[in-house]
Amino acid sequence: MRENDSSPLGHNSADPSGKVSHIAPGNGAGRNRMSGGRNRRPRDRHGRGLRGPILPFEVPRFRNRTQIFDAAVLEAYAPIQHRFADNLSQLDIAVDTIPRMRLNADVDSFPEEIVADGPVPLGRVIQAGIDSHGRPTRARIVLFRMPIEQRCRDSAERQELLAMVLAQLVAHYLNVAPEDIDPNFRPL
Repeated sequence: MRENDSSPLGHNSADPSGKVSHIAPGNGAGRNRMSGGRNRRPRDRHGRGLRGPILPFEVPRFRNRTQIFDAAVLEAYAPIQHRFADNLSQLDIAVDTIPRMRLNADVDSFPEEIVADGPVPLGRVIQAGIDSHGRPTRARIVLFRMPIEQRCRDSAERQELLAMVLAQLVAHYLNVAPEDIDPNFRPL
């Protein structure tokens, strides 16, 4: 064997210090991962760049996808709420990950209180009513995060889609045309 060759077990037999410089898979290579991985350095795996968020989770500025989407919803709703504050004082805005309703793939049309892109609902208006415990509920607009995000390539497109969906849902709630809510409104 030459001086730089490794032994069959992955040990570098030519290391003058006698320490193991490489451990082959199957001989304990994964043990450091089980200890919590606190001392691991980020690696550029297969040339695709570093994985994970740019900011660590502990940093106050870190926001996950849900928080980013919630902020985008509030940003898109702010001009509508400012313009129709008196009429929207009894309306809540909510975000759900996916639609929680029975869907039929063959159906392309939905009632007016649901805004959809083909067979996929993007948001809906739930009118005020009484819950299962007999308590009154407020009217609310529910936006579905995953269907909206999957239709957008970037944040600008997401803002445009959110503005369109919100305009249509608020228009239904107020019983006016979507163009009255947003003069730049254009349907899907």
